[in-house]
Amino acid sequence: MNFIVRDLEEATSRFERLLGVEPFETADHAPRGARVAKTPVGESWLVLVCPYDDDSVPGRFLAKHGEGFFLASFGVDDLERHLGRLQAEGWDTADSEPRDGIIDWRVADIGDIHGALLQITQDD
Repeated sequence: MNFIVRDLEEATSRFERLLGVEPFETADHAPRGARVAKTPVGESWLVLVCPYDDDSVPGRFLAKHGEGFFLASFGVDDLERHLGRLQAEGWDTADSEPRDGIIDWRVADIGDIHGALLQITQDD
């Protein structure tokens, strides 16, 4: 789960207290114009995205929708193979070029499915 926030430090502190999770790992993600933080929650990850570039994808999303749910990321073992399968099944993956994600992930955006932004991720 990825949430978009205005204040990364306040959000990480709040989620750590609320959920009793490990401290967040924080990094700058210049290609997306945002600072990001992630922490494991069970078998999943909680990711907080705080844009500093108003013209970035996260920056435009925050301006349009405000804070809250941003996108869902689903882990796959082989990003390229999974994208190939989606293409073979007729999914529009034209805008799904794999790229470096946060910290140690490779990601590909899948798009808006039923009103939710989705992406697939591979842990490098």
